[in-house]
Amino acid sequence: MTPMSQPSEALGWRSVGDLVGNHPDASVALIGAPLNERSLTPGRCDLGPKALRAVLPRLSTYDVETGLELDIKVHDAGDVALKAVSPFDAFEPVRDAVAAQAHRALTILVGGNNAITRPGVHALGLAKGLSSVGVLTLDAHFDLRDTDQGLTNGNPIQALLDDGLDGHRISQVGLAPFANTRRAHEKAEAAGISVRTARECRQRGLATVVVEELERLSSLCEVIYVDFDIDVIDRSQWPASPGARPGGVSVHDFFDAARAIGAHPKVRAVDLTEYDPSLEVGDLGSLTAGRWFCEILSGVAAR
Repeated sequence: MTPMSQPSEALGWRSVGDLVGNHPDASVALIGAPLNERSLTPGRCDLGPKALRAVLPRLSTYDVETGLELDIKVHDAGDVALKAVSPFDAFEPVRDAVAAQAHRALTILVGGNNAITRPGVHALGLAKGLSSVGVLTLDAHFDLRDTDQGLTNGNPIQALLDDGLDGHRISQVGLAPFANTRRAHEKAEAAGISVRTARECRQRGLATVVVEELERLSSLCEVIYVDFDIDVIDRSQWPASPGARPGGVSVHDFFDAARAIGAHPKVRAVDLTEYDPSLEVGDLGSLTAGRWFCEILSGVAAR
């Protein structure tokens, strides 16, 4: 029997998808950034925003582990038009789309390849400059490839350094062995970037390392941008990114870190990049991305 005061859950439940829509006064915004051009490994990261939205009705608003009931409205600002657009030409449209949501507590940018990170960071820096912004990446890779051949999904951090972002205001977490070069590592160290490897994250806990880096950045910056390159997750648990490797962080730790990041008051924008639905295995990718979205909102609810 169902109590008279409550709707029946016989054929459905209140889902996270019900929180997302046209909510101009919401504290959180969702933007799709289906950028796919100049990916070093060809794929279909442009399908990521659609796949994320499609899975949200399958996720309930209730967290049985904590007793939390999500009730945060999310304004869906739609997708930036990026079909066949290069990272160079995507810069202003993505930057301006994120900047348009600057009055909200958090903007969630869903890619798309990792080239969306640079314009997202610049959006946070429009008011007071890049010197006011800190950047945290959860990524198996440094993304410090040279920019002499133009912008790709392999050089957003190098491009930000070229733009004048102080490397001391960058933290890179989850870096994988045999997935980077010595030169990239030396460039990171020379720039003053805080480097935290996948092994350290496994040994000490990803959320612990992330919280340490958030506090470090908080002492240097007014606002923080977080790039979740989802290939940081171990490939056995996350096959839906071409760059994911065996030995990455666990998906459980990834979720815990996402909640901690969502809870930090200086985090004003996050992105999810390198999700390629064409590599899906049994909806594993979309359900993981959807759970990440739930964890971010759970963090915001704790602010």
